[in-house]
Amino acid sequence: MALTNFAALTNEQLTMWKRDVWRAGRNSAFLNRFLGSSENSMIQRITELTEDEKGARAVITLVADLEGDGVPGDSQLEGAEEEIKSYDIVIQIDQLRHANRLKGKMADQKSVVRFRENSKNVLGYWIGDRLDQLVFLTLSGEAYSLKTDGTARVGSQLASLDYASDVTAPTANRYFNWEGASQAVGTLEAGDTAESTLLAPSWNMLIQLKAQAQNSFIKPLRGEMGEELYNIFMTPDAMAMLKRDVEFREAQKDARERGGSNPLFKGATVYPVDGMNIYTFRHVFHPSTWAGSNKKGCAVLLCGSQALGFADIGMPDWVEKKFDYDNQPGISIGKICGLKKPVFRSLVTSTNEDFGVIRVNTIAQ
Repeated sequence: MALTNFAALTNEQLTMWKRDVWRAGRNSAFLNRFLGSSENSMIQRITELTEDEKGARAVITLVADLEGDGVPGDSQLEGAEEEIKSYDIVIQIDQLRHANRLKGKMADQKSVVRFRENSKNVLGYWIGDRLDQLVFLTLSGEAYSLKTDGTARVGSQLASLDYASDVTAPTANRYFNWEGASQAVGTLEAGDTAESTLLAPSWNMLIQLKAQAQNSFIKPLRGEMGEELYNIFMTPDAMAMLKRDVEFREAQKDARERGGSNPLFKGATVYPVDGMNIYTFRHVFHPSTWAGSNKKGCAVLLCGSQALGFADIGMPDWVEKKFDYDNQPGISIGKICGLKKPVFRSLVTSTNEDFGVIRVNTIAQ
């Protein structure tokens, strides 16, 4: 029996389609702006596995600063050398897949080629969007069983990914509430979603948050001119509240260029201020209500270097399959990847802390 292959791709064409799909997914993903291969990247991208006695693993190595004080003058140094301590952060990897399938030729008069093109577009967007969601859930320390609006996922298997079990809650000295009687006297307190006195983001919060990051030795990113920077992430609603803060508006107005090029006027997606780049994104964790305040929340994130590890292993698998005597073409995409928020022993607290991220609970209404 001879079977007809619907518009089969050659090996070269298949390779290009794989690249195009992953390019579409990566380009549409918000996380793509912050990927890099070096330790100075906010999201360190690992593209190769390390082979050892434990099998194939994706590994980020963190090197600790020296803790000793050395020796003075001509004191004996030989025998007093300090060991350089390094720690491997292992990223578990798993495959994430999805597919499209036509009901049948008579139900859909579009050609197979058109179906393939549409499938590539929607699958490329899907994988980028889901990775964005997983990134912000991981950074915020929230389970994959939740959507980024805090509601439960229904019929989802994301919580079954091998690296889902590695999601860790924010550590004590990287987790805060922005709370108080008013913005002017607001302070960073221990994180607690049941608190009823949460405040909206403000200029006062930003400068306290940056000071906390510096005091905690969170390694900053490097700007184009070598300047030290931190990335701040919040939802559009939280950003709208921040723009209403008088001190923030004054800082943007007085410290930046006047006229239509000022971020406040041109509707920028990033607001640089005082060594911080503030980004807005819909998938920053934003529960509909905090337990105590009964108001829409936002888990504002400050991120420095190596806030997250991303194992990006190989190109996606693009598979075409025929069902019901070639009457129903189907296309699937599969990607092997993994995410891990590094936790590292802090020289400040002598306890294990999130290495490159601080979470601050705020309200956004």
